[in-house]
Amino acid sequence: MGGWGADRTMARDASRSTTRARTEELRREIALTEAGWRRPLRSRAFILGVLIWAAFVAGTGVLAVWTREQPLVAVDRVMRQTRTVRTSFEIVDEAATEQARQTARQQTPRVYVADASLLDEIRTSLENLPRALKDVQDLAGVEAGLRQQFDLNDERLAAVRAAAEGAAADRWQQRVRQLGEALARTPILDRLAFQVELISQNEEIELRVPGRSAALVRSNVVLNVEDRNLADAMRTLAAASGFTGAALDVAAARLSHQPKPTFMFDGPATATAQDLSARAVSEQRVSYPDREVIYRRGDVLTPTRLSVLRAAMKEERNAQGALQLWLPRVAVVGVVLAVSLALAGYVALFCHAVRRNPVRMGALAGLMVGTMGLACWTTVLEPSLIALTGVAPTVFVTVLLAIAYDRRVALAFGALHGVLVCLALDQSVSLYAIMVVGIGVAVWQLKEVRERDALIRTGVLEAIALAGGTCLVSILELPGTPEALRQAAWDAGLAGFGGLLVAGVTLFILPTVERMFDIMTGMTLIELRDPKQPLLRQLQQRAPGTYNHSLNLASLAEAAADAIGADSLLAYVGALYHDIGKMNKPEYFVENQTPGINKHDKLSPAMSLLVIVGHVKDGMELAREFTLPRPLWHFIESHHGTTLVEYFYHRARRQAEAAAALALGGGAGAGESAAESIAPPAELEYRYPGPKPRIKEAAIVMLCDAVESASRAMADPTPSRIEAMVRAIATKRLLDGQFDECDLTLRELNTIVEAVSKTLASIYHGRIAYPTGPAGGEGERPRTGDVPGPRTSTGAAAAGAAGGNGGGRSEMPGASGSAAIPTTRLPAGAMSPVQGVTGGVGGSAVRRTRGE
Repeated sequence: MGGWGADRTMARDASRSTTRARTEELRREIALTEAGWRRPLRSRAFILGVLIWAAFVAGTGVLAVWTREQPLVAVDRVMRQTRTVRTSFEIVDEAATEQARQTARQQTPRVYVADASLLDEIRTSLENLPRALKDVQDLAGVEAGLRQQFDLNDERLAAVRAAAEGAAADRWQQRVRQLGEALARTPILDRLAFQVELISQNEEIELRVPGRSAALVRSNVVLNVEDRNLADAMRTLAAASGFTGAALDVAAARLSHQPKPTFMFDGPATATAQDLSARAVSEQRVSYPDREVIYRRGDVLTPTRLSVLRAAMKEERNAQGALQLWLPRVAVVGVVLAVSLALAGYVALFCHAVRRNPVRMGALAGLMVGTMGLACWTTVLEPSLIALTGVAPTVFVTVLLAIAYDRRVALAFGALHGVLVCLALDQSVSLYAIMVVGIGVAVWQLKEVRERDALIRTGVLEAIALAGGTCLVSILELPGTPEALRQAAWDAGLAGFGGLLVAGVTLFILPTVERMFDIMTGMTLIELRDPKQPLLRQLQQRAPGTYNHSLNLASLAEAAADAIGADSLLAYVGALYHDIGKMNKPEYFVENQTPGINKHDKLSPAMSLLVIVGHVKDGMELAREFTLPRPLWHFIESHHGTTLVEYFYHRARRQAEAAAALALGGGAGAGESAAESIAPPAELEYRYPGPKPRIKEAAIVMLCDAVESASRAMADPTPSRIEAMVRAIATKRLLDGQFDECDLTLRELNTIVEAVSKTLASIYHGRIAYPTGPAGGEGERPRTGDVPGPRTSTGAAAAGAAGGNGGGRSEMPGASGSAAIPTTRLPAGAMSPVQGVTGGVGGSAVRRTRGE
């Protein structure tokens, strides 16, 4: 009695955590029933969802209002509709004003600065020449350079000496000063400057001489330093200054000797003067009365007309009152609100994965707002690219959601996103029709993304469809002018490029998309099903029986998922990893045990329960350690749901009954009280903590897990018996409420049963009997290996499979003290697995199967 009491206490303590988890689940279920519709309104997910929705409405509404108030037309584009003035206004004619200012710039005198050193050199040499030569008697006494510079001869030398003193000297000096003044008013320019002045519109030039005020002179007085007739011009200039006779020859010779430009062009000063003249020009204004046409349908927009449109829109806003200004804005926000309500309703009704996860809500809302903002900003920045910027973001949203969730979600969200974009860009149904074409192609092609070629193929088809749709719509909406046809071809090319761009960007950011939406694509699943994955390699090495079970289960789950249109690849990979937790204690699970050795023989039912149930927790820890994608975690934690671990539950009940009977045999006093204190264990203590499957694929794995284990214990696996067994296990799981949290229908469940039955029947197919030869001594008989059936197992394992413990699994250990039955047939008097399943949950069925 004392030993049994200690075991009973240990059992209760060991199962406390499991009981607490199940009790909490029941409390949540009761709270759901009692609270009714009020409970979700107080949940954290609902409050966060409302806040995310409000932020989405605010962001989208602001984007739509701002974009609609921008001029979404571009220069050199053919206009699709006529635009008129709605409020009379007057604006500055920028083109006329700029033309007037340009004329003022061209007519502004160009500035030339005198070469003061050159002018001083000429003046000084002429002033000092008479004094320098007054004592010279003949030309031999004149320095050779001076003779050449002034072209002196005897007559000219005499004339210069005569001007050295007296009144002649004063007249010489006066004439030199007059010549200096003439040189300051008659600029000699280089060849390039002279050419510019000849063709410029300005009639005057400004001459600046240091120490003097600026002077304006006629442009036609300038001289070219390279002109052949420059010597004649210099002689005329000297004669005009009063030089005559031989003195005139001397002055002309000095001016013509090695001539250089006397004035240089001053670019900065000229530019400053031109800017001052341009600023002085008043603005040219033009009036536009009400109803005047800004542009007509079919017109090619010019820069002038675009500036008129901008001014018209600005004046219209300034002329409007508060009501006229805000009423259209409120209407736009109202439409955004209606579309947002439709999005929220769709999420609440059909997107359970998003509705339960605020992080996914935020990611989805951010994606919608971000892509809409991209469409609005790029279109405002360059309206001529609207065939690309207006369509590609919506197609991008559709592609991402088709990959992240499913095609129905992608279709709904893509269509509503297109409505929002068309509203913001103030576009007609034609652009929306192009979006629908792109959305349809994406939804059609992206059922699964198991290879990169799927996205490439989608991009090519998107390009063809968008280009063709854009071309057709443009031809229908635009007049048949050459400009319109060129524009249609250009827009079609942009739209086609957008389809390719969407596919390329999606392929590039696919890993980021998986992390952002916490999902897996087919390509990731294909990588995870590779046997060389580290986790699967460890499972092969440490628990080969479990690995073999997982492979068989994966084949069953894949066939069942295909039959109902679920994600067969996800079901396959989820089945591969669902039992990875058994790697920590593989020897405690019958598929990994050596025949005749069972570690559970030395454990109480409660301790065995902890080991069996613990493989789910161990699997979750391994999933986190090896960074498995989060969607696979649900297969690990839910492949048993909240099913009963029947073998150990019945074993604990039998031990409790035996202990109670022993206590009653001890006497009517203390024995009866002790027997009353030994209560059988509660069923709740021996159930898995859950959760139940929340997706169809997880429910399929749960059912196939039980079926695959039970099929190993069948003595004669004929197709009819297999189907009966599968149907019985499915019915039991259904009645136990294991499918309550997933949207699996009865029709789909029946289809799954049929698919699994066919697959199992093909696995346990019949084999022909081969002759053994004369050495056998018994003629022809079938070989042992040709008999279909499960691997050798203990009778208790067969009983566990038949009883549907914990999912009808081979996790059940062999019964304590039971001998292994090395045969594929049950012992005489034992029930078949199907009879064991249909016999109910009672302990008698289990005892009969075990032959007790």
